[in-house]
Amino acid sequence: MERASWWGLRLRRDMGLWSAVSLIAGCMIGSGIFMSPQGVLVYMGSPGASLVVWAVCGLLTTLGALCYAELGTLVPESGGEYAYILRTFGSLPAFLVIYTFVLVSRPAAIAAVSLSFAQYVVVPFYPGCSSLPQAMLKGVAATCLLLLLLVNCWSSRATIMLMNVCTAAKVLSLLVIVGGGIMVLGQGCGRTEALLTAFHNTSQQAGHISMAFYQGMWSFDGWNSLNYVMEELKNPNVSLCYRFGEGGVCACVKSPNFNSSSDCYLS
Repeated sequence: MERASWWGLRLRRDMGLWSAVSLIAGCMIGSGIFMSPQGVLVYMGSPGASLVVWAVCGLLTTLGALCYAELGTLVPESGGEYAYILRTFGSLPAFLVIYTFVLVSRPAAIAAVSLSFAQYVVVPFYPGCSSLPQAMLKGVAATCLLLLLLVNCWSSRATIMLMNVCTAAKVLSLLVIVGGGIMVLGQGCGRTEALLTAFHNTSQQAGHISMAFYQGMWSFDGWNSLNYVMEELKNPNVSLCYRFGEGGVCACVKSPNFNSSSDCYLS
């Protein structure tokens, strides 16, 4: 925290361009991109339709990020939706929003992400086991949350460094998967004939399509995370749009490529 004569106390502006992009890309490229493709493919019924769903979700995410970039420049305050609703509709709606966000929606999202992380960590220790022990999964997830809590309480700079490292690792893993899929296609080992029937057995049910979009949008969740730390950004009014654009494009481009590469591996 920094001392300011006219505001009392304010947050230190420690987040630069790379940290801002890492925050958006790191939140968007999370466990959802590894867990959601199966659900999208199951509900849509065909690889081609699932890729269309991913592309549409990426487009919606980009439009929403651009709207939030404009809101962030007009209202340069931390808090995201809370700050915007407080200025527009008053204190009571803003309180209800932040109350629901803090006690219901955000804890549920964090719990889902941590359980997904725990599943990937525990699986190698139980080879061939179809049902993982729930106590172990919950223990690993809780340990992960406590460690991240301690890092955030200890130092904001350490948190930023950890975020940058984790984002770089996730982007590198996606590049390896996408690059491997391209290599498989280049070597002629992939089943390219499946592209001729990419939309075969596509589901026409509105419920299935809705669930597929829900899975896709869950994977893209986090595109509005930068607006919650507006007061920690260096020169937010100058480069906010570029940060949203770089983070959004990074995730939007990698998600369809990741899923197409996954289909290539599975085939």
